[in-house]
Amino acid sequence: MVLRLDDDWVWDSWFADDGQQFHLFYLHAPRSLGDQQLRHRNARIGHAVSTDLRQWRRIDDAIVRGPRGTWDDLATWTGSTIRHGDTWYTFYTGVGSEEDGLVQRLGFATSTDLMTWTKHAQNPVCEADPRWYEQLDLGVWHDQAWRDPWIVADPNGDGFHALVCARVPDGAPDDARGVIGHAWSPDLVRWECRPPLSEPGEFGHLEVPQVEVVYGTPVLLFSTARVHTGSARNARLPDEPSGTFVAIGASLLGPWDIAAAQVIPVKDLYSGRLIRDRSGEWQLIGFIDGSERDEFVGELSDPIPFRELGLI
Repeated sequence: MVLRLDDDWVWDSWFADDGQQFHLFYLHAPRSLGDQQLRHRNARIGHAVSTDLRQWRRIDDAIVRGPRGTWDDLATWTGSTIRHGDTWYTFYTGVGSEEDGLVQRLGFATSTDLMTWTKHAQNPVCEADPRWYEQLDLGVWHDQAWRDPWIVADPNGDGFHALVCARVPDGAPDDARGVIGHAWSPDLVRWECRPPLSEPGEFGHLEVPQVEVVYGTPVLLFSTARVHTGSARNARLPDEPSGTFVAIGASLLGPWDIAAAQVIPVKDLYSGRLIRDRSGEWQLIGFIDGSERDEFVGELSDPIPFRELGLI
């Protein structure tokens, strides 16, 4: 496997490429917790580097939880990294002890070398706007979903967009309110929440979104466990497993045909991410789950040539 830690589970990940090395950022938590469900409340953002996407050297963690009483004092979760000018920005999800980790918000840290990171002084910079997004109600859903930001520069040069795992406030409460949430920024510092970029109806949530133009086709990747698939989709596709899904879009900002999204045919692969190797080929790397069999693995996969999957 690409990355397995003897003492820690590894799950969601993302990449940055500085032209010399690939930087892997990943969530990890101690296996000594015993119950893998506890990892979410103990997550840190780890860091490793590689020249080939296969052999990784672990280095110091990139981002850890904040001091007691801050917005991210419980755990730091999934995000993405983008370069703007001479500065790298890592956007991430933070959860705090004040709400017992149930409310998710977005913040960022900056670096000039991808090694030393400084959290923005005004974090958090974005949270779910009740005009468009579901707020915390434990009678409806288990958290206030506003996480996993994927940051992309506007194709027409109009600032930056955050694609977020979110839920709308309407529809069957325990079914398929999941959407790709949306926020916009002119400068990566000031953010405004906007209406979702996708329609609900298929999944309870669309985790760890990523958009890329892959061999000329705009695609959206996201992940969903079988237990969070909507009832209409379950009726239509009763044997569809958990996993990472691919939806084809008209552009990096959609619209995407979520109903026609296909699950990537790699067993137990969750939170798949696309990264181009040094030859320009797109590779897919995700974590090995297995939790549906009560065998959570918690390690990253080898690169999978995306072209060979035949999904686009």
